[in-house]
Amino acid sequence: MGFVGEVWQVRRGEVSVGEILIDDADFPWLSGKFTAGPAFGDVEELFVRELALTKADDDGHWARWEEAYDEISRQMTLTSPDGPVPEFLLHIEGERAWFRWSDEPFDEDEEPPGGE
Repeated sequence: MGFVGEVWQVRRGEVSVGEILIDDADFPWLSGKFTAGPAFGDVEELFVRELALTKADDDGHWARWEEAYDEISRQMTLTSPDGPVPEFLLHIEGERAWFRWSDEPFDEDEEPPGGE
């Protein structure tokens, strides 16, 4: 696939949160090895909480997930080898990251965020 071997960047302002070396492309998801950057420690808990909420099964967990993910997308950018992407859904767990992205805003009626 065309994406395998690419390195995508996660940034918080001008500081690197980390890099994702793509090793699997299963449309619409890309996944790969995550290497933490200097800012990851400051945002790691956001990703832990976000991912835990995708696995929760109680009343209101999707509303809490949206709040958590809004914080991630507010603070961070995802950049492909061609430049920043305007919309993305990113999960990070340990040394793995998986995401989907769009050149347009996501449709409000799309599937829930768990993926892969």
